[in-house]
Amino acid sequence: MMPSHQNDAVVIGAGPAGLACAASLSRRGMKVTVLEKDASIAPVWQRHYDRLHLHTDRSHSSLPGLPMPRSYPRYPSRAQVVDYLDAYADHFDVHPIFRSNVRRVQRDGEKWQVETLDTRYNAPIVVVATGWADAPYQPHWPGMNDYSGKVLHSSLYRNPAPYAGQRVLVVGFGNSGGEIALDLAEAKVDVTLAVRGPIKILPRDLLGLPLLTWAVGQTWLPPRVADFINAPMIRLAVGSLRGTGLTEVHKGPRQMIAEDRRVPLLDVGTLARIRDGSISIRGGIVHFTADGVVFADSATETFDAVILATGFRPDLHTLVPDAPELFDSHGMPKVTGNETSQPGLFFCGHTVVPTGQLREIGIEAERIAARAAAILSRR
Repeated sequence: MMPSHQNDAVVIGAGPAGLACAASLSRRGMKVTVLEKDASIAPVWQRHYDRLHLHTDRSHSSLPGLPMPRSYPRYPSRAQVVDYLDAYADHFDVHPIFRSNVRRVQRDGEKWQVETLDTRYNAPIVVVATGWADAPYQPHWPGMNDYSGKVLHSSLYRNPAPYAGQRVLVVGFGNSGGEIALDLAEAKVDVTLAVRGPIKILPRDLLGLPLLTWAVGQTWLPPRVADFINAPMIRLAVGSLRGTGLTEVHKGPRQMIAEDRRVPLLDVGTLARIRDGSISIRGGIVHFTADGVVFADSATETFDAVILATGFRPDLHTLVPDAPELFDSHGMPKVTGNETSQPGLFFCGHTVVPTGQLREIGIEAERIAARAAAILSRR
């Protein structure tokens, strides 16, 4: 018979969202179990590419109850974020149960039952904090199976060393695609970016302040109004895209995030490399050939490797299969950072916001903990 454990709350995931929720719940006196399918805290951050820095500034990126060290730079590195998350877990005595892959979350009377391969955990409160960066999306094009070069998702990219002397195609112009292309270009790798449609580029800092500071200060404004106010300053900071091969989307950045869940590129040097020719721009891919690809707007080109910076698409419906009403058509929760229509069930960190993912996680974690405490006080 499978062993069973009783808890006040079960948190699924030991990344930033899971740690923030566990700490916030524990600070309110709850007995919390954290389940992590990997073997370390924040495994996605452990695996990110070497040169990654936060695109949000340190002062807006701390989790509840423990600021990032003041010795960190304005935009902490990947390694510094990992160190901070390790320290955060130690500070709040959060000890995840590693290699606990949750297979199913289901209602069991007045409690929830969280089932792993060999154990059941029962609790009135369950928080799903798995994030989305652990479900790489890899589109398929005709001829891809016959391509002789290396194809990998951006989640497997670490640094430019393996690509020395090669021609590399990076597919996608989000923050990962833009920064990986920059990383390759700075290492003198011949790199091309495949950009399928119009894009939006933002400066990481505006008038000497982190862009996030502006976003936080304008949260009370409707997206279209904020975009209208900021447009002249952003145009001045970014400059014209004429001659780059890029086309700017007509929507403003806040509107893009609110309506399309698309995050603009926060430029850390990619645009300058495009302008000086170090990074070439092509359109969308039509199909692969044995040694390259055919683009929609140009002839066939050969590449030694293709890196797919095509994002992530987790389907959380499979985790809670008995409550399909909780999820949209892509399998993402309709409600995050608050109690769902299923009493005691929460999601944290599953939304795109203009004010910074880590900041939003902290806000959601505190809100979830307050609601969970209210639920338990009535029992």
